[in-house]
Amino acid sequence: MSRLDWLNGLSLEDAQAEFLRCCGSRRWAEGMARARPFSRETSVYTEAGWLWSQTGPEDWKEAIAHHPRIGDISKLRERFKATSTWSEQEQKGVQGASEEVIQGLADGNREYEERFGFTFLICATGKSAAEILEQLRERLNNPPALEMRIAAGEQAQITRIRLEKLLTGP
Repeated sequence: MSRLDWLNGLSLEDAQAEFLRCCGSRRWAEGMARARPFSRETSVYTEAGWLWSQTGPEDWKEAIAHHPRIGDISKLRERFKATSTWSEQEQKGVQGASEEVIQGLADGNREYEERFGFTFLICATGKSAAEILEQLRERLNNPPALEMRIAAGEQAQITRIRLEKLLTGP
């Protein structure tokens, strides 16, 4: 049985749970679960993008709240068990970073959350800790509405990567 067949065959509730692993917006996950069955993998990605484009700031904040802070591996393991393996892979560039960069991320995350009211979100796949820290510092200068849209775009990228993992993983 293909992973697509498996996904199409899940109950509505189980499908929602799997989609929530990809994106923490309940509205988005429910829409994805209801959109089944998908005829091919590309249909999953197309529907995911379309449904995300129909969401707004409250959905984005809900999805962002399902992510650990960049570099906070201990919290990642305890609070985000359903996605901890994926998050660890995505944040691989943070492992082995210098103490200075790790401290910069911790300080930057606090400042970001105070300024914008949500966790800094970036599609960390393939990025070093220094690159992430540089982008964090740059984004601190954004107006709040722009930063919310940027974070939503980062969530869309993360969702795509996680959907690919969902459709190819065990």
